[in-house]
Amino acid sequence: HIGIFGNTGSGKSNTLAKLYTVLFEKKSASIGDRSSFVVMDFNGEYTGLQLVPAELKAVYRLSTQAQGRDKFPLNNKEFWDTETLAILFQATTNTQKPFLTRLVDGRNTFPNPQALSNYAKTTFRAAFSAVKQRPEALDLLRKLSRVIQHDELVELLKEVTWHNGGGTFAKRRADYTYVYFNADGAEYDAHISPTVETIDLAGLDPFDQLIVRAYIQLVRELVQGFVQFDHIQPLVKRIEASLTSLKKVLFVGEVDPPQKLVAVISLKQCNNESKKVLPLLLAKHYYYRHRNTVAHPPNSTLHLIIDEAHNILSHQSSREHESWRDYRLELFEEIEKEGRKFGAFLTVSSQRPADISPTIVSQLHNFFIHRLVNDRDLSLIDNTITTLDTLSRSLIPNLAQGCCVVTGTAFDLPMVLQVDRLDKPRQPDSEDVDLETLWSPI
Repeated sequence: HIGIFGNTGSGKSNTLAKLYTVLFEKKSASIGDRSSFVVMDFNGEYTGLQLVPAELKAVYRLSTQAQGRDKFPLNNKEFWDTETLAILFQATTNTQKPFLTRLVDGRNTFPNPQALSNYAKTTFRAAFSAVKQRPEALDLLRKLSRVIQHDELVELLKEVTWHNGGGTFAKRRADYTYVYFNADGAEYDAHISPTVETIDLAGLDPFDQLIVRAYIQLVRELVQGFVQFDHIQPLVKRIEASLTSLKKVLFVGEVDPPQKLVAVISLKQCNNESKKVLPLLLAKHYYYRHRNTVAHPPNSTLHLIIDEAHNILSHQSSREHESWRDYRLELFEEIEKEGRKFGAFLTVSSQRPADISPTIVSQLHNFFIHRLVNDRDLSLIDNTITTLDTLSRSLIPNLAQGCCVVTGTAFDLPMVLQVDRLDKPRQPDSEDVDLETLWSPI
């Protein structure tokens, strides 16, 4: 495990690129079928000619802002997994994750579209014929009708209201009297069933199928009294809100992505929520696939390289629930603590090492430390790196650009290095703007 730390403009991106560029120049012929390298690129710095030639690199330029960009491939089994869905939608452990488990179990038991269509039809009947009907169920059925784009059903449900006095659904007739739906199902069969029976869910993509199954599952469990609506509604809202973005960055199907030496996943054009969720999903995708197939002792390795790691490894983020933040950090901490025995390693690069989980920093083996001036960052370095001597520590706040202190298990003693700049085409796309040139007279 490697840590590369330094304030913005100190040269840490060039060090990261130089480290792996030299490795691939010297060893790509011999490690190509033994190791894979995955770069989490938050700023789109490694999508060009950096690191390796184009034929050895797979680049995924993910974007939640525009259609038609690259999509990261997940197979159906991996997508329809409780852990994956819990990651994507930040499900709470005690209430929302069991709901997703039941949803996934239902899908795995009845995966074909005809079974889902029949499931939707019986759900409408159950909601309209329940002894204790729920107004929330009517709202969910309306949303379900819009998702499946069943216009006739959408219009029909506009005529159905909640009759608070009777505690039932009611449909207004042309003469402004009302039909009340009772448990015997007779009125449902007469007024609603003929339209519901035309439902056909054969054309749904996995994302629409997911929200349809969520609506159906929640309606059935509300009718049966299995769940508190207020506990599950936030999860369903997050699924609704996230689907548009997820459709733009993920492809779900029977896929076998190309196996290249380096995979670069650019998140530059993703929104903030996706930048939190996708790295966790992708790290899980690569780590568990590697862990479940590697021999013992390992005959291949996986190297996860996370640039601007404070984006996802911070333990102080106030923009997310504490339990979700812990859940996000646990996977990367597991890779650090357990990954070695499976041949899985992390390289983290960050401007603010003090913002990164102390557990992650403490497990790093080797450090490349560029200029750091913040007291919290320097204190973390003092308390974490036992191989750093006092003299080397005193140099850190005044290091020149590209200069770094290196220390760790790969070095007998701490050393001060000046890392050469790469050739222009192979430099990370993080070059400083020259204000003097920019503002000079034309």
